[in-house]
Amino acid sequence: MPYRRTTLSKFIIEDQRRAAAPEPELTSLLNDIQTACKLIAVAASRGGIAVPGDTRAPAVETAVNVQGEQQKPLDVIANDIMIGTCEWGGQLAGMVSEEMEQPYEIPAVYPRGRYLLVFDPLDGSSNIDVNMPVGTIFSVLRCPEGVTAPGLEHFLQPGTAQVAAGYAIYGPTAMLVLTLGAGVHGFTLDPEIGAFTLTHPDMAIPPDSHEFAVNVSNERFWEPPVRRYVDECVEGTAGVRGVDFNMRWIASMVAEVHRILVRGGLFMYPRDAKDPSKPGRLRLMYEANPMAMIVEQAGGAASTGRGRILELAPAEIHQRVPVILGSRSEVERLVRYHAEYDAGEDAPFKTPLFNARSLFRTA
Repeated sequence: MPYRRTTLSKFIIEDQRRAAAPEPELTSLLNDIQTACKLIAVAASRGGIAVPGDTRAPAVETAVNVQGEQQKPLDVIANDIMIGTCEWGGQLAGMVSEEMEQPYEIPAVYPRGRYLLVFDPLDGSSNIDVNMPVGTIFSVLRCPEGVTAPGLEHFLQPGTAQVAAGYAIYGPTAMLVLTLGAGVHGFTLDPEIGAFTLTHPDMAIPPDSHEFAVNVSNERFWEPPVRRYVDECVEGTAGVRGVDFNMRWIASMVAEVHRILVRGGLFMYPRDAKDPSKPGRLRLMYEANPMAMIVEQAGGAASTGRGRILELAPAEIHQRVPVILGSRSEVERLVRYHAEYDAGEDAPFKTPLFNARSLFRTA
């Protein structure tokens, strides 16, 4: 019956009751985050229609953000919603967002708390115009003891230090997927009662999969180990893998990871030579780290190809890294290919008669 369902609020409270050292401030913060995600879900569902109560929409001022990317109006709205919903509750000492160059300082009129919030307010915003899934990614860290006005250095914590991580996906239904460090659970927004309700308990990624997601238009920039892996998948039953693979690409990390959590697979945005100044495409603090925590808690693996993502020591808040995550066996295969390449053990035999061919070249 509806009133017996486990809502996200109830789930968080019960989880804290079981904890050896309950953190009521964390419960309050996660409740504020879920409220923000509900508001963003409403904004995303309205597309180009003005959001009720938002006098700026649809003429929201946008610019090129710190990433060098053109903001969409909904990027700005989602960022404002997350800040406005989470800044006042007294649980946070500061925030970092993809849309802001510097950390956001909690206004002096509000009390300061013991947590730091790092987030991407609207992942996949390039999909807005074509009505594809978008989402919000967030990570919760502890503010160092005694720090009330955190600076850049206080946010630069490895992924292993995360207290909680999650994402919301705004598609045919709105869902929020969360880990508190003991498994991954999915909650679907029930519009009848306005609450996220537990629908996907203990989500687990199958260790093996025959599905992968990668932007093949960047193939010419890939390193050899990535080419090797994708070529083997494309060869299917005729190649060394001996099985056919399916390829997917949505251009939204939230949507890609959500599919992997539901049915397995591999997602990667690997290192490439397209822009030598950028070692990767995705941001470590508010994309790679929270998603890596979720994937690992669901039994998968997350790597740069040369190391575990969660163990990386961040050097800056908008740092970019290569990302390979999903079913454990596939990630481990790619890690092995990188190691063999770096050791010079997989150097191809080159002759004019037998040249390696691209995915789409036939001669």
